[in-house]
Amino acid sequence: MSFSALGLSPTLLRALADQGFDTPTPVQLQAVPLVLAGRDVLVSAETGSGKTLAFCLPLLQALAENQLPLAGRQRRVRALILVPTRELAVQIGEVARLLARHEAQPVKVTVVFGGVSINPQMMGLRGGADIVVATPGRLLDLIEHNALALSAVQTLVLDEADRLLDLGFEQELERILSLLPAKRHNLFFSATLPPSVLALAAGLLKNPARVDVAPVVLDIAAIAQQVIEVDAPRRTQLLRHLIAQRGWSRVLVFVATKHAAEMIADKLRKAGLTAEPFHGELSQGKRTQVLLDFKNSDVKVVVATDVAARGLDVAQLPVVVNYDLPRSAVDYVHRIGRTGRAGESGLALSFVSAATQAHWRLIEKRQGLSVARAQVPGFEPNEAAPVLAATQSRSATGESTGGVKGKRPSKKDKLRAAAARTAPGLNS
Repeated sequence: MSFSALGLSPTLLRALADQGFDTPTPVQLQAVPLVLAGRDVLVSAETGSGKTLAFCLPLLQALAENQLPLAGRQRRVRALILVPTRELAVQIGEVARLLARHEAQPVKVTVVFGGVSINPQMMGLRGGADIVVATPGRLLDLIEHNALALSAVQTLVLDEADRLLDLGFEQELERILSLLPAKRHNLFFSATLPPSVLALAAGLLKNPARVDVAPVVLDIAAIAQQVIEVDAPRRTQLLRHLIAQRGWSRVLVFVATKHAAEMIADKLRKAGLTAEPFHGELSQGKRTQVLLDFKNSDVKVVVATDVAARGLDVAQLPVVVNYDLPRSAVDYVHRIGRTGRAGESGLALSFVSAATQAHWRLIEKRQGLSVARAQVPGFEPNEAAPVLAATQSRSATGESTGGVKGKRPSKKDKLRAAAARTAPGLNS
């Protein structure tokens, strides 16, 4: 089925053709007609499934069909898209502008996020905006500065709703929802639907249509998944070896902490590789430049925290490496979904040490995976699995695992681990 069968306008179909889109993905096929019909929707679909087009296309069509003459009036925000990260906000803004390029009346799309000066964003909102893509905190800042109002919003989109809650935006969301008109169109998109997300959806949506799309990022035909067993202290050396031996053009490396991102990127630079860290405490200007250099292949390796696990779209990225295993099985899906996009093949490689074997087994179980372990000659592991490996904390193992979501050590576990470490003969 083509996009023309979804009831989209000729201008949107032309914009889609400009970008090489001819066949809708499953989430677009199901969600677009429902949104065009005016239904609230609750959509569960993994990252990389095409959610952005699924809400941008009907949203733009509704704006065009209900557009008022611009002469003599100020634009009022009629569509609000809330997202968890700056990168996702920028990406959605770019897509919306490209899709709206052929509309008879120009559509003003404004993207706002924190981490940068508020003044240019206030200037950008002069004269109003038709669509605002925002992170919650900066949106509230702009409202407090009287830079925009939400009283005319007709459509609210929550994208990556689970991530919004994970990042602690619940109070900000409540404040924003209280400022919106009671009568509005609500579109709710989330990769996962834990109880907290379902509770938010229940209070937000009115008689919603439910769309559940099976995960696509774990398609083995698109993403080859490999596990390499290695001692924790030798992971950086192994990473350098693999980059040289396999000739990877670009590599996205995931770690658990900001400190690890900085440290590993520095070690790789000293080894002669172009490498940059990427984490939430970098300035927005630096993060933007790192991504641009990475996309242009001016940087070979980006060492990132999970801030890059969603919303980051790098075309033809061949390899993702889990240097540290993710905290949860869901985060694993989002991480490896950075490769194997848009029909391209990709490789997701995870380093597993003796201390993280139990954590990896948990990820396999929750994702229904069975990935064979491999070893690289010269990097065969020598470490033995520590006592209580599945529940030891980072300080106990000396290795950053990111923790096991839902399996945090109790006080008794920590006491047992401490006793085991000090027991005679344990480390002999």
